[in-house]
Amino acid sequence: MASTLFDLSGKIAFVSGASRGIGESIVRLLAEHGAHVIVSSRKLDDCDAVAQSICANGGSAEAMACHVGNMDDIQSTFSQIRETHGRLDICVNNAATNPYFGHVLDTDLGAFNKTVEVNVRGYFFMSIEAGKLMREQGSGVIVNTASVAGLQPGPFQGIYSITKAAVINMTRVFAKECGPLGIRCNALLPGLTKTKFAGALFDSEEIYNEAMKEIPMGRHADPDEMAGTVLYLVSDASSYTNGEIIVVDGGLTV
Repeated sequence: MASTLFDLSGKIAFVSGASRGIGESIVRLLAEHGAHVIVSSRKLDDCDAVAQSICANGGSAEAMACHVGNMDDIQSTFSQIRETHGRLDICVNNAATNPYFGHVLDTDLGAFNKTVEVNVRGYFFMSIEAGKLMREQGSGVIVNTASVAGLQPGPFQGIYSITKAAVINMTRVFAKECGPLGIRCNALLPGLTKTKFAGALFDSEEIYNEAMKEIPMGRHADPDEMAGTVLYLVSDASSYTNGEIIVVDGGLTV
């Protein structure tokens, strides 16, 4: 049993925001454990590069462009998955946006709308479309990448923190309503991780140093340190784990 606990052979896995950072680490690890991975982000060329690299290393992968803030893209992506594979076993909602970094009182409508469209509406309807496929087959797993900012607001990340708090409760909603359908839904909450997406936090020496004071492990994470939690959540190792919010932050929120 132990040897097959993390075996994803025969599984179809879709990961958004997978052309770099945490998403790329996730998609590579799932492929290493046997899943056929669909590498997705806004730019097809970037996805192709990751998918080709996975295939060159003996994995199975394909690329699909999808802007999760665009409803037409969501519909066409899942239509393509249905047409090509006829099923979906794993959906990792990892793509996100954080266009505004500054005092909450200076948030403009454009930044507000963009953040909500991608981080809330996008995750919601991606989960719905994935869930419809999973409902037909009577099984599936959805994992949402939220953030510790959804538990305690990040500095100068007001609207981003609000949307990530929404993702946490969204995860629980899908877990509760879709559990009877054989669909599990859980969330990963990364702490400070070295990615291009989190660049503003690393660019500010003051903010970075303050963060280090609050992290018991005394360092930031690398993207690969997030992927293992997702592997657990999508595998049989977590077959009775549903509606959970797993924090991976080096102890920041302790």
